[in-house]
Amino acid sequence: MKILFIGDIVGEPGRTAVENLLPKLRAEHSLDFIIANGENSAGGSGITPKMAEEIFSAGVDVITSGDHLWDQKEVMELLRQEPRFVRPLNYPAGTAGSGSVVIQKGSLPPVAVLNLQGRTFMPVLENPFQLGRAEVERLRQQVKIIFVDIHAEATSEKIALARMLDGQVSAVIGTHTHVQTADEQIFPGGTAYLTDAGFTGPHESVLGREMEPIIKRFLTNLPQRFEVAKGRALLQGAVVEIDDASGRALRIQRLSAAAGERPPC
Repeated sequence: MKILFIGDIVGEPGRTAVENLLPKLRAEHSLDFIIANGENSAGGSGITPKMAEEIFSAGVDVITSGDHLWDQKEVMELLRQEPRFVRPLNYPAGTAGSGSVVIQKGSLPPVAVLNLQGRTFMPVLENPFQLGRAEVERLRQQVKIIFVDIHAEATSEKIALARMLDGQVSAVIGTHTHVQTADEQIFPGGTAYLTDAGFTGPHESVLGREMEPIIKRFLTNLPQRFEVAKGRALLQGAVVEIDDASGRALRIQRLSAAAGERPPC
């Protein structure tokens, strides 16, 4: 099985890039399953049912999220009604929505998607290591293929979580920093890893936002409006090939494609 993970979708430019590029990427890489982090898809902050439907209609199978989960009040509708939208697992018990989902498409093997959020330099949630390990043990009773989005700031926290889960999950891919890293690898136990998938949206920017207001904020310390940037958009992420029988990753490939370009092989 080949799974594409799409890094944080930022605003309308990111959603458009997904819509335009996904058919080409699906054909180029023979993709079977697609996961995308959508926590910045609504105006660059949060997600709404309408934005989620655009992303699902473009061909994404599961949407993950992160620390901007609550930025749009309409997200409650998604959490209550859309099982393909997952929030970080490590919110307190009783929080709306779910931190994992198992999806089966036709005759393909089922895929579990687990969303966790780090705690270093982030809003403090429950311990992702303890809850993540317990959830993986539960999911392993049902499926062989488990894909983890760890939404975190600290590289060390992402690597430590992935090392802990090596051999128990198919892939651990990091999100949140919006800067694609070049450390893709497969750990000894068969878990594919990438510290950060990057982001999908306008790259002539500061992490997807207009440059001038952010520079002014750094210069003056005064509040500014951080609008989503315009211009050249990239779709960034990773393609992971997984052995159906064992759930072990066979290879991982970073991806960064612009509309109008042939996706990299």
